[in-house]
Amino acid sequence: MIFITPLFLGFISAFVGISPPGLINMTAAKVNHKEGRRNALWFVFGAMIVICLQVFFAVLFAKIINRRLDLVTLMREIGFGIFATLTVYFLWLAKKPKDKIRKLKKKSKTKRFFHGMLLSSLNFLPIPYYVFMSITLASYNLFSFETDSILIFLIGVVFGSFLVLYIYISYFNRTENKRGFIMKNMNTIVGIITGLISIITLINIIQYYW
Repeated sequence: MIFITPLFLGFISAFVGISPPGLINMTAAKVNHKEGRRNALWFVFGAMIVICLQVFFAVLFAKIINRRLDLVTLMREIGFGIFATLTVYFLWLAKKPKDKIRKLKKKSKTKRFFHGMLLSSLNFLPIPYYVFMSITLASYNLFSFETDSILIFLIGVVFGSFLVLYIYISYFNRTENKRGFIMKNMNTIVGIITGLISIITLINIIQYYW
């Protein structure tokens, strides 16, 4: 059970974090649409390497912050503000995303692999996200910053991230109507997810001050 918990939490954190349409998952879908699944998977493999490094350093940074109770509280409050703002934006302000697949030039597997690494390197959002998630989970005694727990959590993140990216690759290979439905409702889905995270974070903050 001690190994299953961080594995499951890493999987869920990654699934929630990478599910909204973003640079990596949408590009993976486009590569699959234009160049086939093999090139798309090489792109994903390249992105996964950088994601692993980002998560590892994010958790190590969170370990340092976790020793300072004042910083932990500050991170919770900042996280609540960010996710609450995102909830309002995605549910009420954001325009519906357009399901457009731009033309991509055919590239080799090696180029797609490094392309995945490059785009993932340009995406810094996973770092603050996993800092916030690991500190929040640790505050509920669901996660510890021991070496074994960190590595198992990282494995869970890898599985979760790969599953989401693979779903994007497989799903966007279907009909235009099915793609259009999920894209039209994606803002609502993301808004609900960030709203739930905001509520959990707010409860955590209230419990701390009470």
